[in-house]
Amino acid sequence: MHCFSLITAGLEVAVLVVDGILLTKILVVACIMDRPQFRSAYGAFGVLELSLTNILSLIKPLEEDQVKRLNTINEFTTIVGTVESLRGASVEPFGSFVSNLYTRSGDLDISIELPNSIISSIARKQKKNLLRDVLRALGRADIAHNIQFIPNARVPLLIFQSNYSNISCDISIDNLVGQIKSKFLLWIADMDERFRDMVLLIKEWAKTKNINDPKSGTLNSYSLSLLVIFHFQTCKPPIFPPLKDIYEGNIIDDLTGMRSIAGRRIEDTCTASIARFRSQGFNQANRSSLSELFVSFFEKFSGIDIMSVDFAICTYTGRWERKWNNAKWMQKPHHILIEDPFEQPDNAARAVALTQLTRISRAFGETHQMLSSPSVLSDRNSLTVALVRPHISSELGSRNPQGYSNAHGRVFRHRSQVSTPVNMAIEDRFVHALRIGSRPSSSVTLQSPGPGQQMWRPRSSDR
Repeated sequence: MHCFSLITAGLEVAVLVVDGILLTKILVVACIMDRPQFRSAYGAFGVLELSLTNILSLIKPLEEDQVKRLNTINEFTTIVGTVESLRGASVEPFGSFVSNLYTRSGDLDISIELPNSIISSIARKQKKNLLRDVLRALGRADIAHNIQFIPNARVPLLIFQSNYSNISCDISIDNLVGQIKSKFLLWIADMDERFRDMVLLIKEWAKTKNINDPKSGTLNSYSLSLLVIFHFQTCKPPIFPPLKDIYEGNIIDDLTGMRSIAGRRIEDTCTASIARFRSQGFNQANRSSLSELFVSFFEKFSGIDIMSVDFAICTYTGRWERKWNNAKWMQKPHHILIEDPFEQPDNAARAVALTQLTRISRAFGETHQMLSSPSVLSDRNSLTVALVRPHISSELGSRNPQGYSNAHGRVFRHRSQVSTPVNMAIEDRFVHALRIGSRPSSSVTLQSPGPGQQMWRPRSSDR
């Protein structure tokens, strides 16, 4: 057993290694918040910076969370293989899991891809019928609970929770647009590591404030991700460019013809653009800490209800745009307009109700006011309770700060960040297959499939 400490980014870290396996990834000594080097590194946001780091340590997924999702995909692939009407179909994840913007408690979006090499529009009625077939297959297999069929959603959905992992799964048919959006967000996240951290923190905050549920008229997670992109585009100096400088055009209009060719064209264009921005060091001029970006995010959107009367949030141009300058925006009433950059002029926040917009704006405003208070910024307990849900604040010890270092040098211990050893090729096989310039590696067995079972593998973009 080896135990050692080190200083990194103003934080004192203790690491415990047993037989070569990292058991405890971070042990934060909280008294360093009072040390001069910590305060000089983060200024007035020293306690906030440490609090955000601690929050991320509990909401970022572990390897075991990834493996659970991959095995859930494999399990569902087996079910799809028993449906006669889906003979030859494949199963593809998308959403936050693919974009690597998911938390430990995040759900799983899955698209059943029909065996078509040509991109075509599947009739809504056919999608409903296919989902009904899957619904019956799930019932026979008895591998899921809380099954819901939502045929009248904008995209017909089948929702269930896996008995194996208890992960909530949203199933759709031929959701190629969703897959492209997910990959684009993954590529964007590769441009600056602060983006993923910000998205995870904002999603957790939104859940804490009960404003991350489109079914109740508040914001969906995709809209929250777009708000973070917009913030990175409009901070000074900008971290991200306007998305039109990465892909000029409307991606939804360019998804035509051969599936593999259309996907390759979009990926190659994005690859070249992002490589150009990286070579120019576009994001390096902004050296803001995570806490500084976090505080300015709430400052920017604290009056979002008032701004939404006349302006749209447009990540495609990277600017607030006046609604009346776009005739297509004026065709439908919008309480808040966060344009979908991949399906222009669609509104990614179309589900937001007027009464809920008031709640959303109030949540932004109250959080901004809280983060403007020196007394709150210096109080770890107040910050934690305001920014995360009770079960997370409890785990962080916000109500009972037992274990945080005090004058006698006691140490706060985070829950271990490392699960049982997992072959790292699992991550390589999945994540690297979607990263720019990469191709799927050889398959790796996660959970041995039984007789007649199919093994899910990432779809190659060369298909």
